[in-house]
Amino acid sequence: MNLQGARITWLGHATVLVQTAKGTNILIDPFIAGNPKYPKDFVLPAKIHYILLTHGHSDHISDALPVAAKHNSTVVAIYELAAYMAEKGVAHTIGMAVGGTMQLDDVAATMVEAIHSSSVQDEQGTHYVGIAAGFVLTITDGPVLYHAGDTAVFSDMKLIRELYRPEVAMLPIGGHFTMGPVEAAMAVRFLEPKIVLPLHFGTFPPLTGTPDQLAALVDAGVQVVRLAPGESI
Repeated sequence: MNLQGARITWLGHATVLVQTAKGTNILIDPFIAGNPKYPKDFVLPAKIHYILLTHGHSDHISDALPVAAKHNSTVVAIYELAAYMAEKGVAHTIGMAVGGTMQLDDVAATMVEAIHSSSVQDEQGTHYVGIAAGFVLTITDGPVLYHAGDTAVFSDMKLIRELYRPEVAMLPIGGHFTMGPVEAAMAVRFLEPKIVLPLHFGTFPPLTGTPDQLAALVDAGVQVVRLAPGESI
């Protein structure tokens, strides 16, 4: 598949760097310092324009503040999580809600449903920070990408297919906290992408699903990519 100049780099767990042909850099769910799968020699671009957060769990937001401060990034998240990040010191935030679309330079970012929990823990305890979500990224003159966040499979993924036609689906497959390969294969049937990038597997012992297990369950016409952390499509 021709991504028309876009690049998708998997950085372990659910952390993904999306770079468009026009030079917009988007980092999704930054989990770096505490991520055993993060490629330690990987250097982020000097400018990260936007950081997208799917929900508030620490393995998805733990490095949002330092990355935003270093790279002068705008953090985009559901309204309550964006407000929490602003309280913690992020200078530039955009709060949105499921069903909404924000134009982020040459990328239209649409927040879509996910089935998962969302909270943050800090020195003050546990805080509600809105619901979990996914993102559809429609790149001008480029492909449509879908990062599902942490989710179970749900039948309204068919609506995501009908409305946005994602060509690349980034799906959790590890199981235990998200869907595993069997459920992810059902999600692939609902979404009908050309490429699947498996996420959220192998980082910790309970996350036992593998890309090979997923590939064995989907149609032969769907490409399940097997990247090492730091590699790109």
